[in-house]
Amino acid sequence: MSKPATPLRTLRAHLRSSWRILLKEVTAFGMVGALALSIDLGIFAWLAPGGALKAKIVSTFVSTLFAYFGNRHLSFSHRARTGLARETSFFFAINGVVLVASLLILALFVYPLGFAHGSPVVFVVNVCTIGLGTIFRFWAYKRFVFLHPDRVRDSCADLDEELAA
Repeated sequence: MSKPATPLRTLRAHLRSSWRILLKEVTAFGMVGALALSIDLGIFAWLAPGGALKAKIVSTFVSTLFAYFGNRHLSFSHRARTGLARETSFFFAINGVVLVASLLILALFVYPLGFAHGSPVVFVVNVCTIGLGTIFRFWAYKRFVFLHPDRVRDSCADLDEELAA
């Protein structure tokens, strides 16, 4: 005989399964992120002496392409598919916001503060902007790009109700 489901048992079961999913997402996101980071930093270090801001744009674009496919097919593969156009537009828009913030911070160090484009200080600032951007991206991908199946179902139900009215 199984015991009846109580609110406490239901909560425990939900937390156990949620924890496993979050651990999978964080681990896979970290793996994809580590590879994307090495791509980003490698391209940035190679191109920065010719212009840190141009190097940042190129390195971010290439690493973002890699990260999209890695996150879609590894980190968040269990989440709902909501259409390639929707996912890619949100994914690249989020990365565009992070890129603009990174460029503004890098420009502050290169121009008013006068550090050379290829200097170690600019490289460290780039690493720091990537770190801050990573925290924002993880949250934003889960919230806006790779949706939980329940959120997709709820959105479709709301749309069906609006169309029926």
